[in-house]
Amino acid sequence: MTVIACHECDLLQREIQLPPGRVARCVRCGAKLYRVEYRSIDHTLALTLAAAVVFILANMFPIIGLQIQTTRNDTSLVSAVHTLWNQGMWPVAGLVFFSTFLAPAAVLAIMIHILLALKRGRIPAGFTLVMRVLQVFNPWGMVEVFIIGVIVALVKLSHYGTLIPGIALWSLGVLTLLMTATASSFNFHDIWNRVHSAPRQGGTQ
Repeated sequence: MTVIACHECDLLQREIQLPPGRVARCVRCGAKLYRVEYRSIDHTLALTLAAAVVFILANMFPIIGLQIQTTRNDTSLVSAVHTLWNQGMWPVAGLVFFSTFLAPAAVLAIMIHILLALKRGRIPAGFTLVMRVLQVFNPWGMVEVFIIGVIVALVKLSHYGTLIPGIALWSLGVLTLLMTATASSFNFHDIWNRVHSAPRQGGTQ
């Protein structure tokens, strides 16, 4: 039987088969070890692909438009990062780019890569490496924090002119919900088990 270590107290325990929806907990400290999900790979893949489409829309269109009399300025995520960079705020520009673009893009790309391979009954190429990269990038996706910052900025800008919400603003709101649902549906324990049971000729770990 497979032996797993508790992430809280490091106690080694044997993995047991559970019915869908049940949770295994550490016998020493009670920490959650793993959960068997009801949902299938198709469900998680559908959420991930939907999040990827919305992510593209959020970066293609303006977030907000500010109209002062006859002059209108539209701001997108890329232009906001570019403006911060030109104003000498390089650390802030880098952090915004990393947490709202690079990290979410990497997480979605890796999830799609893994889920598509598993749907075909294969082991994802470079599985161990991409899983490690996913665990590194996953906590850094902070789209919801960016949304809060945008809302605060909108309140302040409302005194200077007319605000016109762009497609990207609504897309970022939907993206936040989809990323949350995707993260909840993407079960690392289940992914590892599926990889171990997949045929070896489909790829390498």
